[in-house]
Order: sequence, then structure tokens, then C-alpha cells
Amino acid sequence: MEYNEFKNIVLEDLKYINKEIKEESINKLYLFMNNLIEWNKNINLTAIKDEREIILKHFIDSIYISDLIKGKVLDIGSGAGFPGLPLKIIDENLELVSIDSVNKKINFQLDTIKKLELKNIEALHIRAEELAHDNKYREKFDFVVSRAVANLSTLSEYMIPFVKVGGKCICLKGPNCEEEINDAKNAIRLLGGRIDSVKEYKISEEIDRTIVIISKEKNTNILYPRGQGKPSKNPLK
Repeated sequence: MEYNEFKNIVLEDLKYINKEIKEESINKLYLFMNNLIEWNKNINLTAIKDEREIILKHFIDSIYISDLIKGKVLDIGSGAGFPGLPLKIIDENLELVSIDSVNKKINFQLDTIKKLELKNIEALHIRAEELAHDNKYREKFDFVVSRAVANLSTLSEYMIPFVKVGGKCICLKGPNCEEEINDAKNAIRLLGGRIDSVKEYKISEEIDRTIVIISKEKNTNILYPRGQGKPSKNPLK
């Protein structure tokens, strides 16, 4: 896909979600997409390979939450860099830490960060339940974001320990997650959080999404997150 075609598609998709970004950011997203496609030829970074779908399901989906976050941000289970890298690309003032447990995905992110000359960003190969017990990172973030990583009970145990009291977790979900949200309420409370809001929305006529926003009201007990895969194997009730 040539740049002008890419730019026109991005601008049209942004119009649908009522967003505007700078030309420089569009250019960096174009470089990001091409790097993702090139790496994906040899390493399975994402099941989404079509250029049009990358724009919509990776870039637009990530950018949708840009007005909700600022300051110091952690992206948990970021994979090939979503939603963190597009958010950083359109707002250079974000201080971003991006983590994933799969090393090849972090290597891709590091390569992309270098090629796009992004500053004030870390990409770390580490599990959330390990990093959350490091005092350099625990309860140090204004916002923690995550997209399609785990059910909300499990995800809350990964996310909430990183957030400052007064900060927020932004969880990007698919449609029809009411039962999942209800099942997670006690776990969220136990971890020091509270569900602030749930918003259903569309990124296109065909694609429905849900944002769950959790506010951090009190410090998280040092017992959490539990290690040895317990958050996913035995979610808090």
C-alpha cells in the first residue's frame, strides 16, 4: 500500500471515531505497519496480516482511547505493541513502558522504536506478575492499559498493582462482556479498585468494542499479583 492511500484510509477511519492526528504521526504509523508486515513474514506476531485490517483493528482500535490517558503509562501484554505504540506515536509526551512475556514480540517492538526514533519508552520482556513486585514499577503509573489479554478478574490482578492511588486501568474488551464484568467486581475491590465506567462503542459500522475503566482507590496488598500463573489458573473471586 502506497503512503497516500494509507493516509486517506487512516483519515477516514479517524473521522468515524472523531479523532485527528498530525501528519508526522500518520507517517510513523505507516512505517510501523510496514515493519510489522515485514517481520510477520518470518515471525508470527499477529494473526491480522491484511493492511486494511491492521489500520482498523490495530491502529484505530488503539487510538480510540487516546483522550483517556496521559502521563506515565504501562501497557501489559502488549504483543506487537498494541495499544501502547500507536498511543505513543500520536502523543510523544507519554512516558510509556510496554511489557510482554514473549521475547520475539518485544524484539519487534524494540526494532520499531528504534526505526521510528521514539523517545521516553521502555519495552521489556517480562511477566506482569514478576514486574509488579519491583518497587521501581509497583504503584508508579498514572494509567495501565491492556487489550484482549485475559478475562477481567485475571487482568485486574495483573493491572491494578501497577497503578498509583488515584490512577486508572483502561481495559479494552470486545462486545457482550457484562457477565465477565460482574464476575470481576469482587476481585477488583479486593485489589483496591472500583469499576468507574463501562462504555460500549464502535470503531467501524461492523466492529463493536467495550472499554472498562477501573479507578484505584487504595493500595494493593503486597500479596498480589500472585505468581506461578495463579491469576489465570485460579482467578480471584
